Amino acid sequence: MFADNRPIILDGGLATELEAQGHDIGSALWSAALLSTRPDAIVAAHRAFLDAGAEIIISASYQASIEGFIAQGYSDLEAGELIVRSVELACTARQHYCTANPETAHLPLVAASIGPYGAAMHDGSEYTGVYNVSANELRSFHRQRLVILERTNADLLACETIPTMLEAETLASLLRDSPLPAWVSFCCRDGLRISDGTPLREVCALFREHPRVLALGVNCTAPQHVASLIAEIKQAAPDKAVIVYPNSGETYHVETNSWSGDNGAEASADYAKRWRQAGATAIGGCCRIGPRHIAAIHDAIAT
Repeated sequence: MFADNRPIILDGGLATELEAQGHDIGSALWSAALLSTRPDAIVAAHRAFLDAGAEIIISASYQASIEGFIAQGYSDLEAGELIVRSVELACTARQHYCTANPETAHLPLVAASIGPYGAAMHDGSEYTGVYNVSANELRSFHRQRLVILERTNADLLACETIPTMLEAETLASLLRDSPLPAWVSFCCRDGLRISDGTPLREVCALFREHPRVLALGVNCTAPQHVASLIAEIKQAAPDKAVIVYPNSGETYHVETNSWSGDNGAEASADYAKRWRQAGATAIGGCCRIGPRHIAAIHDAIAT
């Protein structure tokens, strides 16, 4: 999957594309709300990234959890079915893309998103790592969703936006028994540390010899920190592929509900070339990165 070190293009922010399509994702379930109400929109968003050149698309399960769906009135059974549906919809988008593009050189992969505990809490704690939860509760939360997603047709697991050492330790343990390969990516506060202040080099060392984790990386992190973070990953786990898909780096202004900063596709392409030179294998985007950015990244680094 990552063994030949050729550049691999990831997708961008699924929620960003859904909002661009005009969908309201303001509920506690975020993009996962559309798994029930507008599954066609999720397929269309995945397809937009595939058409832009993405070779890996990530399912709409980032903020999906049994507890979260139950809180919105779904049954336990319905909640599990909707989490499974997130992968099915990504597979449907892939099928449509491959039918329309039979000459494609590389079959796109579907990664089942495993978001952090904080994402399901819908309180922003995935960006701080401040959790009011025990290690046993954290393990139970992740194990429940892993069991569901490991039984789907996903090609691999994407454990994303991990902000704490404790959560990394939990996933390192659980993933050892997974039938699927995985990547683990961290949310970082600067060019050296993840959100809870732990050095990235220290947390990546947990996975240095991990048998199921093929790649380590960063996401939902400002792009100006990424080159430094790539170096930290390579020092800590030199045999793992490096995967990076940061946000746009823009600043959100609550008082005016607006953004400022550079959100041009050219900036994404320039960054991608630098990250590739620094040692990243897989490159894409997160919040505020849409299909036009992914197309620019593809044109800049794909071979």
